Amino acid sequence: MELRLLDSLDELRPEQWEGLHGGDMSPPDGNPFVCHAFLAGLERHGCLRPAWGWTPRHAALFDGNELIAAAPAYLKANSHGEFVFDHAWANAYERAGLDYYPKWLVAVPYSPVTGPRLLAKDESHRHLLAQAVREIAPSLGVSSVHVNFLPEGELDACDKHWLARSDVQFHWRNPGHWKHFDDFLADLESKKRKNIRQEREKVRRAGVAFRIVHGDEASDADLLAIHGYYCATQSMYGNHPALTLEFLRHLARTMPRQLVLILAERGGRAIAGALCLRGGDTLYGRYWGADAALPGLHFETCYYQGVDYCLREGLARFEPGAQGEHKVARGFLPTLTHSRHFVADQRFAEALRPWCEQELAASLRYRDAVLDHSPFRDPSRPTIADRPAGA
Repeated sequence: MELRLLDSLDELRPEQWEGLHGGDMSPPDGNPFVCHAFLAGLERHGCLRPAWGWTPRHAALFDGNELIAAAPAYLKANSHGEFVFDHAWANAYERAGLDYYPKWLVAVPYSPVTGPRLLAKDESHRHLLAQAVREIAPSLGVSSVHVNFLPEGELDACDKHWLARSDVQFHWRNPGHWKHFDDFLADLESKKRKNIRQEREKVRRAGVAFRIVHGDEASDADLLAIHGYYCATQSMYGNHPALTLEFLRHLARTMPRQLVLILAERGGRAIAGALCLRGGDTLYGRYWGADAALPGLHFETCYYQGVDYCLREGLARFEPGAQGEHKVARGFLPTLTHSRHFVADQRFAEALRPWCEQELAASLRYRDAVLDHSPFRDPSRPTIADRPAGA
């Protein structure tokens, strides 16, 4: 077996890559962020640049000429666009006179979305890939390897040499009996239900209507509008708008039913929008923006329209992005996310291990505290127990 490092995902045929994670994207049934079209599109259309800290260095494990496992991976010269924060680790390295960067990141750029990371049809090959990545890391001159937002099914592939971290996001889940938005509202406490209705009514009274289009239904004007909102929001928060208009056009062509645009319009003109992707049973909210400040517009565009879409389309989950306790009152409950980290310097690794254990305990306490203030009339714990990181 041989681990090959690739400077571009285009070195692999799409069918090779998709065969590792069941990512047949038509109809939408896989995770859209790890499909070949999405990741290769980031590279082709100017979204990843060494000057911004991103250099593709994908890991591909071959058995002879057969690709048996792979991971989307990047050499990072900073920690921007990752959403698993390790700035304190980098500072500690620097204080010790060592270089933390470059590091090697297994992740989807700019996307704090849980999904396949160590791609393999066979579980034993997944373990071999994690081991090979860890063993080759020192020869690459990297301080560490980070696997961000991997699903629970891949946690066991990372053995005792990896540090475990966890965080909390807020996700909407349909327990199965909600068919319409009113069904969802009926399960909320009366105060929360009343508040949502009032927020939605304010938007309606302001004369705002919504149009939801998939990539193959979107006009170039729709893509221009969404990209403009994305750029404005990124700039407002001091971030560089890395996703290019050509990348959005690429998604519309290559992932036509996975790209979902939510457009708010008033007087026949777009005033706000949200960019989402869908795959399997999940809608993923990624970016939003507006050029009008109206009460309730943000919540309607980013959350309620997405919930409506999930109910119409039969999707079970809605993940609207990282952070945001304000989502709880709107029916989004805390869910653990997981990452794994190999630190080459064993002195640092052993010093960080108890820190990671304390972080996990804090995340679990926070999750449980939020669940104790569930917005639902009959609150219950998640139907699938969140697995503690490191278990």
